[in-house]
Amino acid sequence: MYPRAGRAPEGVHRYLAPVPSRLSSWTWPAAWVAAVSAALLLVFPVGFPNYDTIYALVWGRELAHGVSPDYGAALPPTPHPLADLLGLVTTPIGDGAITVTMIVAYASLGLIGYLVYRLGSLWFDRWIGAVAAAIVLTRAPFLSNGLRAYVDLPYIALCLGALAIESKRPRAGWPVLALLVPAGLLRPEAWGFAIVYWAWMALDLDRGRLRWRGERGASELAWLAALALAGPLLWVLFDGITTGNFLYSLTGTQETVETLKRQTGPIDLVLYGPRRLGEVLQWPGMVGALGGVVLGFAFLRRRSTLGIVAVVLSLGAFALLACAGLAIIARYTMLAGAVLSIFVALALLGWRLLEPGHPWRRRWQIFAGLVALMFLIWLPNQWNLDSTVHRDLSNQGTIERDLTDLADSGAFAEPLCGPVAVPNHRAVPRLAFSLEVKPTQIVSASEAGKEELSGAGYFLAAASPFVIHNFILDPNDPTNFSLEVPPGFREVASNESWKLYRRCP
Repeated sequence: MYPRAGRAPEGVHRYLAPVPSRLSSWTWPAAWVAAVSAALLLVFPVGFPNYDTIYALVWGRELAHGVSPDYGAALPPTPHPLADLLGLVTTPIGDGAITVTMIVAYASLGLIGYLVYRLGSLWFDRWIGAVAAAIVLTRAPFLSNGLRAYVDLPYIALCLGALAIESKRPRAGWPVLALLVPAGLLRPEAWGFAIVYWAWMALDLDRGRLRWRGERGASELAWLAALALAGPLLWVLFDGITTGNFLYSLTGTQETVETLKRQTGPIDLVLYGPRRLGEVLQWPGMVGALGGVVLGFAFLRRRSTLGIVAVVLSLGAFALLACAGLAIIARYTMLAGAVLSIFVALALLGWRLLEPGHPWRRRWQIFAGLVALMFLIWLPNQWNLDSTVHRDLSNQGTIERDLTDLADSGAFAEPLCGPVAVPNHRAVPRLAFSLEVKPTQIVSASEAGKEELSGAGYFLAAASPFVIHNFILDPNDPTNFSLEVPPGFREVASNESWKLYRRCP
């Protein structure tokens, strides 16, 4: 006789060690993340830490040495405490910190794909989850920012993880907050999410009036409130200890936004906010997301409610920070874009969840066909966008690696005999990290005065038009690649991307 389905043949069990249920529950997510990360590494094997993340590694190293981070260089990015902590703990491995950072970057992108799939499966079904994950992992902003190791990707993964826990167990409590606290040390939007979540656990709306739910005792609510407030309190404390200004991150970011002439404020939010979300989802995704939200709310309300609330909260947080003076850029809408991708997939496949005789089933199918046609028409554009990401990562990664090779060549004296003049701000953190010096020892030649460039020191110049075209950090970043080498400087090292000149006593 054949063994019963689902059971191993007699005698096999003694050769198979039992798999703990907790371990087996992690096997599939870990395999997914590993597979997606490996696929990304094969297709995009050119990722590198961006300007902000390299600065975090530099500042973390300074913290490891017991000194305050050097925020004195021109146009420093906003410090993120958890990113600086990564720089601190990876300081002992030197250049290996970059490898660790990129492992986190690829894994975060893979984890986002899995969590989007998981949320789509929990709210609707696995096919919707799978299509949503495919949408996220092919959007150019996710690939571009993820493979440049922006802190936004781990932040999004933590927020989606908290959402997945809440989807499985409503009002789960501390496990959700335990993910929102580290998320709140990467992006301030998570502060609001944690506070709103605490209110969701503690309060209920009864006939238009808020009342205590009574499911949790006062002591439990008190420590959960402390946990919910841990993100902003730790960030403010970090700023106060390292700079003496408890609001440094806010004021410093506002100054950078003003210097770079970024769009900000309520008027620009109305004018440019939807466009930034559109850069993430593109127009087929925007149409599909809108239709998916409307149809889901109308016919699958119980399944859709948590996702719609998550979209409203994430876009509300984006709007609040924009009104507070932060930049209106596509990267800040990516959390909403990740959740909305599930509703795009719902627009395409949600009709399957309606009863066969439902009057809206046929209409939903027609709408799904239109959205699918939009994606089909848009496919060449999407290919071009993703190809551009690959090309830019390859070009810029080559220039970054050449800069690191130059720093490691021994052409810079130890200690430096003077400041290092670089074409623009983009080169500052990479050289500071490689040379193990303070960022203020490196100056932008485009902004430095003649006196600064006339003394002893170093002058870094682009070796080709290829570098000039690909090494501009921001369109409004002051950059002048036509500057002549100051008198008295002689060339001491070069490679395909850079030429280094030096004048030392």
